[in-house]
Amino acid sequence: QVQLVESGGGLVQAGGSLRLSCAASGRTFSNYGMGWFRQAPGKEREFVAFISGSGGRTSSADSVKGRFTISRDNAKNTVYLQMNSLKPEDTAVYYCAVQRRGPPGAVSPAAYDYWGQGTQVTVSS
Repeated sequence: QVQLVESGGGLVQAGGSLRLSCAASGRTFSNYGMGWFRQAPGKEREFVAFISGSGGRTSSADSVKGRFTISRDNAKNTVYLQMNSLKPEDTAVYYCAVQRRGPPGAVSPAAYDYWGQGTQVTVSS
């Protein structure tokens, strides 16, 4: 069992930055790839970024490339999402999740097992 707790969300003006954190319980954190997803009101949950267990492989959605960076600190059991140049369309609840099966970096939420409760990010224009 893995428990995930996101933090770092908030209200920011367009062009601003936020850093989200996802703290995980469990001694095998470094074994798992981790993903960030987001869900805006009335929309499907969508993939944002992925990082492998070692941190050596990352991927991200085209909509956030060049603006968002995913990283992890396995000593702290924490994964981060640095979000720069935020846009109003980035407004959503952001979730972190553990991927234990399937090809690394899967973009479907169905490939992820454990989810945090989410943190709200609101970008004003």
